[in-house]
Amino acid sequence: MEIDELRAQLEQHHASSFGWAMGCCRRDASEAEDVLHNVYVKVLEGKARFSGASSFKTWLFAVIRKTASDQRRRNLLRSVIVLRAAERGVNSPGAERPDESAYRGEVQTIFQHALRRLSSRQREALELVFYHELNIQEAAAVMGVSLGSARTHYERGKKRLREMLEESEELYESEWGRKKNPATVR
Repeated sequence: MEIDELRAQLEQHHASSFGWAMGCCRRDASEAEDVLHNVYVKVLEGKARFSGASSFKTWLFAVIRKTASDQRRRNLLRSVIVLRAAERGVNSPGAERPDESAYRGEVQTIFQHALRRLSSRQREALELVFYHELNIQEAAAVMGVSLGSARTHYERGKKRLREMLEESEELYESEWGRKKNPATVR
């Protein structure tokens, strides 16, 4: 069947297809829309092919039913995996306490603020190396500077960032911060 003919058939049966998708998805309109979208993509990309053994509508409804069933199974498996991961996190003996989690978020905010205060070249060098996992030579190429210049920006950036973080009093106000930095206990 030609693509134009497929499109015409899909358009002709769209209303009834959506109604069938709603039935297959237990009247969840959002899920039915997703299923119908996936079906249309399958049909138009040739992943689901109409052989002519039945009417187009019968075949299309079978594809919708199968797609809805597959999607329901994937969603169920995904929720089981998420529940298991959540149970492991709750039952884990080394689970971080909520106050320490909040502190970790504050530390990340302080770090990001300090990073923004660096010169643009220093910040760029550090971000390329640490966040994007490039080596200094690759970072130099991305920055459009010589290797020596990139090394200088990288080293000066690390030094200045370390100084700014050491000056920050907020880093050591929790039990977690004191454990990580015992020399700073007051």
